[in-house]
Amino acid sequence: MSNPVYGITKKTSRTQTLASPLLWTLSIGLILFLLWSSFQIALFNGQSLQFEGPIYWALVPTTLLFAIWVVVYYKVITLESQRDWLKLFVILLPLTYILSLISAASSYLAVNMILIQCIYAMLFVITMHLLQNKQINHIIQSSIIGLAYVIVGYGLLNWFGAFNFAGKLVGWFSSGVDNGVYNQAIWNDANGPRLASVFQYPNTYAAFLMAFLFIGIFSLIRSKKSYIKLLHGFMLVPILLSLLLTLSRTGLVMMPIVFVITLLLLKPAKQILWFIYLAISGLGTIIILNPVNNAGLELQQQFTTGLAVTGWIYLIVASLIVAFVIWALQRWIAPKLETKLQSWSQRKGASLWIPLGSVLLAIIAAVLLLGTSVRNILPDSISTRLENINFQQHSVLERITFYKDAAKVIADYPVIGAGGGAWSALYEKYQNNPYVSAQAHNFFMQYIVEVGILGFVIFMAFILYIFCQFIRSYIRKDETERESYFLFFILSMTILVLSLLDFNMSYVFIGMLVFIGFGGMAAAIEPQPVQRLKLSPAAARGIYTTIAGISVVVLLIVSVRFLQANNYANEAKKVAETSQSFEEIQAALDKDLAIRNTHPDSLLMLSSLYQQGFQQTQDEQFYSAGVALLQKGLQAEPYNKYMVTQLIQLYKVKGENDQAYALQKEYANNYIWDMEWYENLIALSYDLGYQTLGQGDPAKKESYFTSGLAAYQHVVDGVEHLKTLPEGQLQGKPFELTSTMILNAGKMKYMLNDFGGAATLLKTGIEEELSDATQREIARWYLAALVKDGQKDQKVYDKLVAIDPNEVEEIEKLSQLNF
Repeated sequence: MSNPVYGITKKTSRTQTLASPLLWTLSIGLILFLLWSSFQIALFNGQSLQFEGPIYWALVPTTLLFAIWVVVYYKVITLESQRDWLKLFVILLPLTYILSLISAASSYLAVNMILIQCIYAMLFVITMHLLQNKQINHIIQSSIIGLAYVIVGYGLLNWFGAFNFAGKLVGWFSSGVDNGVYNQAIWNDANGPRLASVFQYPNTYAAFLMAFLFIGIFSLIRSKKSYIKLLHGFMLVPILLSLLLTLSRTGLVMMPIVFVITLLLLKPAKQILWFIYLAISGLGTIIILNPVNNAGLELQQQFTTGLAVTGWIYLIVASLIVAFVIWALQRWIAPKLETKLQSWSQRKGASLWIPLGSVLLAIIAAVLLLGTSVRNILPDSISTRLENINFQQHSVLERITFYKDAAKVIADYPVIGAGGGAWSALYEKYQNNPYVSAQAHNFFMQYIVEVGILGFVIFMAFILYIFCQFIRSYIRKDETERESYFLFFILSMTILVLSLLDFNMSYVFIGMLVFIGFGGMAAAIEPQPVQRLKLSPAAARGIYTTIAGISVVVLLIVSVRFLQANNYANEAKKVAETSQSFEEIQAALDKDLAIRNTHPDSLLMLSSLYQQGFQQTQDEQFYSAGVALLQKGLQAEPYNKYMVTQLIQLYKVKGENDQAYALQKEYANNYIWDMEWYENLIALSYDLGYQTLGQGDPAKKESYFTSGLAAYQHVVDGVEHLKTLPEGQLQGKPFELTSTMILNAGKMKYMLNDFGGAATLLKTGIEEELSDATQREIARWYLAALVKDGQKDQKVYDKLVAIDPNEVEEIEKLSQLNF
């Protein structure tokens, strides 16, 4: 079996001397890396040029830390126990993403997700070994908690209006700081200001806060030192306050679930203490909530030192009082409680009663807060959010819609998925209504979309094995041993549970914490020998170091090259803002595309330059280069709407309207709720069909008009479908019949000699006022269609002629046309 020593053997003191500095380098490097990552907008995978740079940067230190791990642990790498095999099993996670490249909806997004999965896999392996050492384990746990408390404090700095000071604190290393202020640390939406801290998204911050609320209570009870107890007790009010200030309904709804799951693994005495400490800190938070909330809202509008100081005083005083009360209870009451409940704790099922009771309390609390005037003690912003918690509320209905639409994608890509970032690339093709959401708001559904059932089964097998084996080891171990790793269970479990309703794992920093949690739980698993798959230590080292060595080299090269490409793309954007020189901008873009030849941002910018060049010079080389570039891009990014739109525009500029029409028609099914797309398709169908009238080709005319009318009917059907949405669900983007659509569709029916149909269709577009030129044209064609059909509408006729007497002659001309 493997030595229980961390990366050193007992054979020579020389090995220990050489390994020890590297071990500390690895530990400190990991801590500093987490600190840096948190302030890079938590490494949000925003799937665009703006967000990709910090992720590529994150790959570099992760790979270097992994290389150090290989050196430190080389002599103790074995594949003898089931825990050892986890470091090979985790490699399957990025491999499933590599496999999904075969059917990737976006090569760019898929490759980025492969790199992110490599970060997770390497961190898991590093921490699984690193955290087996008690001293390192304690330091890393303390550092993670300390980092969380820093993030909480940073968020409150922004809440109390110290934007510039907060920006200066981290501006020298953070990509989140813009114009001296951390961007969207306070998130504003229809509900007003919402606290988001480093994440720029309140719901993810709420998930983070909830994890560390429970970690804080656990650490407080576990700690033996008074000043540590006081520190954790002091932070409970700021964390709870921040949680409420996020206005996250998802967090509040899921909090009881996470709380009950956590309680199930605690003894009754500790369960009672958790209740008491949560209640005390909750009471302290409620007492100061109104003044602190109001102070923050005012300080968002205008900073005043007196008001900010008042807000801080409320917070600090409440936190101190709560800290000392909890410390006193922990010092004198907790030992007595544990002694009295010791015999009960040993009974079978003793740990179930209090969690079951907490479910009842949660229901009572929900009824009081949601159905009575008790919620009026809360600020209006929070009270309103609570009042709107119901299953007919728009965010619930929208999430259900996302999940149904994700199921449609899974049905089309069932086995290996549609690649990383597939939801963002594909959702417009499958969506039930015209919402805008590049995230599925469910990590597990999004995971299946990306890697299919095969990849999802592998992922679930990996995490369920770790959770099950951890709980099994936890139950068997004594109190001291089991508490050494419980923090990691709380961390991963809380975030994953809340990711059932949101996209928290789209923040790579959050994903890193989850996989560090997996590593911590794996470190706690009791190693059991695996006889069938047992390899000699030499063979195991050879296999793993070969895989690790190749991975390190490849990932370092890729990360450096992608960082270069990212710098070139950003350089091109900066040059374009200050220079009109085609050659200067092109030079930077060419450097990026030489590394990533279909990078969407640079490809689109360069194709736009080619289009401008062609428009200005009519040089065919610009046109050909632009078309070739976009066609190449669409091979790698077949669902990229911007590339398709750019190519259509380029065809139109050249006068290649047939090709523009073919592309507009071909891609219409990918953007089924894009009103502008269908308006353009209907217009192109009419224009090209009209042009064929003088060519004596009725079949071609009918083909254009038929496709145009089919597009029109698609819009009609869509408008009717939107009427069936549940009352509380928001439609999303506008989707309706425009005057231009109605006019062009009516003309096509007229020119197909369906005069009754044309009149019926055109009548739907006539409004009370006919002052608009398009409205008058609709009325003109409508009246001409009625004449052809042997009917009339005197009211519309009189209104149109009253505006312009010449319309009499125009209607007569149209009615005499034959097609």
